[in-house]
Amino acid sequence: MIDALLAPFQFPFMRDAFLISLIVAPPAALLSCFLVLKGWALMGDAVSHAILPGVVLASLLNLPLILGAFAAGMGCALLTGYLAENSRVKRDTVMGVVFSGMFAVGMVLYVAFPTGAHLDHILFGNMLGVGREDLLTAGGIAILVCTALGLKWRDFLLHAFDPAQARASGLRTGWLHYGLLTILSVTVVATLSAVGLILAVALLITPGAIAFLTVRSFGRMLAVAVAACLGSMVAGVWLSFHLDSAPAPTVVLVLTALFLAAFVNRLRRAGAG
Repeated sequence: MIDALLAPFQFPFMRDAFLISLIVAPPAALLSCFLVLKGWALMGDAVSHAILPGVVLASLLNLPLILGAFAAGMGCALLTGYLAENSRVKRDTVMGVVFSGMFAVGMVLYVAFPTGAHLDHILFGNMLGVGREDLLTAGGIAILVCTALGLKWRDFLLHAFDPAQARASGLRTGWLHYGLLTILSVTVVATLSAVGLILAVALLITPGAIAFLTVRSFGRMLAVAVAACLGSMVAGVWLSFHLDSAPAPTVVLVLTALFLAAFVNRLRRAGAG
């Protein structure tokens, strides 16, 4: 029993997979709480898909992929915000148009100009192939994101619930709005090497949704989201070793199972009340 439990830790690539999981889980989980409360779940999806053209262009220009990913993510976020505020089209519609368009641009560039980048690694991650540079990059971003959210969580919370009240209270809502978009973009970049672009959206939504169904106070919501994300990532990586499956999708399946369990428990409590 103990041998099976510790077997994955005998291999360096598995230890790195566990380490990157522990690094990216806290910032993604904390941010997911704000995205769920603000109704920005689709924004995480939009930014994660829109990063593809930036990654391809950075690869073509022999630049660090993180630079292209961040530039494309911020460009998508800013463009979506500008179009939503200056047109009659609703934000979710704008996000659908922008992220699908940028994702299509990335696919065309990838096919038209072959690069050394592996598309499956970009889309679905490569947790078993992370290196020292990936760990350091993700670690630096995780510290910055957790610090920013920890220092300004009350301001972000008020802005998520009632932007008008936040403005009346003297908060700089513009800075909060684009600051949250910036945090979203860099968090997606941090998760790029772990779960890839497509599956990153699960880390940015599901932990917050699980916590929202489980507790009522925001402080506990943050704690539950981080615990759920950390537990799911570690369990998913461990299960993937024994099931011989890809780590990132296995992590997402564990997160989904937790969400379903939280949903059933919420229905049970509502029925009992």
